[in-house]
Amino acid sequence: MCVKIFVLTLLLMCANYVVSSEKIVMCYYGTWATYRWGQGQFNVDNINPFLCSHIVYSFVGINNGGTVVSLDSYLDLPENWGRDNFGKFNALKEINPNLKTLLAVGGWNEGSGKYSAMAASASLRRNFINSALDMVLTHGFDGFDLDWEYPARRDTVNGQADVNNFSQLVKELKEEFEKHGLLVTAAVSSVGEMAALSYDIPVISKYLDIINLMSYDMYGAWDAVTGHNAPLHKGEGDENTPRDSVYSVDVAVEYWLAQGCPPEKLAVGVPFYGRTFTLSDVNVNGVRAPSSGPGIAGPFTVEPGSIGYNEFCNILKSSSWDVRYDNLAKVPYAVQDKNWVSYDDPDSITEKVKYALSKNISGIMMWSIETDDFHGTCTGEDFPLLRAINRALGRSVEIGESISTASPTASTTVEVPSSSAVTSTSTSGSETTSSLPASSTTTSTPITEITSESSSKPSVCQHEGIVADPDDCSGFIYCIRNANGNLEAKIFECPKGLHWDASESLCNYPSLAKCSV
Repeated sequence: MCVKIFVLTLLLMCANYVVSSEKIVMCYYGTWATYRWGQGQFNVDNINPFLCSHIVYSFVGINNGGTVVSLDSYLDLPENWGRDNFGKFNALKEINPNLKTLLAVGGWNEGSGKYSAMAASASLRRNFINSALDMVLTHGFDGFDLDWEYPARRDTVNGQADVNNFSQLVKELKEEFEKHGLLVTAAVSSVGEMAALSYDIPVISKYLDIINLMSYDMYGAWDAVTGHNAPLHKGEGDENTPRDSVYSVDVAVEYWLAQGCPPEKLAVGVPFYGRTFTLSDVNVNGVRAPSSGPGIAGPFTVEPGSIGYNEFCNILKSSSWDVRYDNLAKVPYAVQDKNWVSYDDPDSITEKVKYALSKNISGIMMWSIETDDFHGTCTGEDFPLLRAINRALGRSVEIGESISTASPTASTTVEVPSSSAVTSTSTSGSETTSSLPASSTTTSTPITEITSESSSKPSVCQHEGIVADPDDCSGFIYCIRNANGNLEAKIFECPKGLHWDASESLCNYPSLAKCSV
């Protein structure tokens, strides 16, 4: 009898291991981290390929013809003495043959306009799909990740038509990629009121292999009060708020499941960075305390309002902070004078994984691997957040303990090459969940539409597409046909300090854009 019980127990343990080992760990890698200084610099050889089941190279972009292009050819490609990050990235599979690599297109700084135009045209969609497939196959990726931020929002040129156009794009992309055994995934808005504007969830769920839910940036410095970046549940200050009006991970997950997304295709996103605020009154410092704007920036990411976990965990070690825990939301936050920071730690991430497992979802996605404490300077263990995910999923975290070989010193400096465009250096694939414009949520200023129609530039639009503004280097014009079939000029403004680079079709440093207006 005892033998039977032992065997049964062993079988149950093995069954549980198989189930947990099938859960994915989707790691996004922001490649611009290679240009950070000192201990913040993160290269491909810093990646431990055993701690992720899938890893996503972020980002490539598209040109006006819908063709997928490198945003930093010096970093991505081997030609012209380039660093060949594509090759190094996919060589990680030689270390861990079970690893899947994906190539992501889009991101916050790419905007929505070019993708809106591409998805609306059968010929541009074909250019997009063919060029994406060629890039993936040529460089050895296992799939392609769509990060269009966001259909029918921001600088979209086709509005609500984006929803069906995105569905058609996903369908055609999947039909072509599955011929080659390649994955098609997407990063999507999490909060219901935003997702409802952008997606036909039942349709895209049919064709996407994995849906990466960006369940973070729930609150940030764009709000007038403090709030958690990624609360698991309704938290302090929201006790009397109706549940369907709460921005939280559980509400977002339940919305997507209720709309028809299969749980086995959904990966719940967790942030490896925090959101920072400046308190209006040092004596009013709880959740939902009045805020006057962005708070501290990290020494490596250098973005007010946002801070990497690797940066903040070290700040907590050396400074006098009041670290608190919201027992309702299941996340920590910290206060020091007028500084207020919402962040995740290994314990709060573990709680999110447990919740995700209770919903039988596909696994966990994180944004992004390079802001974990990958050197282990805070606790002595490298990648503590990523290891917390693996442990909670029942995956081994001991194998490949010393894979990381790059260890820059604090005095290291890196010069950004002349081919590196500013628009490829966003630090977060974020969105707004407040009533403020989406442009207030990013850690890098996005392209913004400054007027929907320009009667002063009627002769500029001779054909559909993007053209340079003949009177202003700081933006560009998107020519599109209106309901009457007439060409209409929409004027867009580049992020502050950048110029429109007509040769590269992106906003770039003025010295590289070479605008002569």
